[in-house]
Amino acid sequence: MEPDQPPQVTPPPTDTVPTPPKQQTTDWSASISPLVGQMASAEGVESGKVLLVDSVKNNTNGTLPVQVVTSTMTKAVENTNRFKVVPQGVVSAARKTLGLSQEDSLVTRSKAIGLGRYVQADYVIYSVISGSNKDRSIEMQLMEVQNGEIVWTGKHNIE
Repeated sequence: MEPDQPPQVTPPPTDTVPTPPKQQTTDWSASISPLVGQMASAEGVESGKVLLVDSVKNNTNGTLPVQVVTSTMTKAVENTNRFKVVPQGVVSAARKTLGLSQEDSLVTRSKAIGLGRYVQADYVIYSVISGSNKDRSIEMQLMEVQNGEIVWTGKHNIE
């Protein structure tokens, strides 16, 4: 009589999980701070004025952390100590009152000016990020709320 041999167990094939693509992190401050610095020291830009940092408009072919970018810009402007920045809570309340959603980056400059007037700001920063995920740039414009005049414009590539 032969001893019973245990049945041969073949281990299941091991699935190799592909490594996910590296999440590209963007140092928003590195792109925004130099622009804000240029704006703060631009000729004709008055200190001590009330400034509204509007939500960044996404004109790229992908998604953007719009709120992260906007708050990075707000911090950079506050750090210049040249302007009185309209608090984000006031901006949110004004957007609700005017029927603008938080995600609705004010598609037009005239809406940005309207929001600026509503919160009694002297200046509005209107900014647009455009390009593809590989090659993006941010353009900022500082506008006078009273007359809509563009006082300063700057552009910077995003790394």
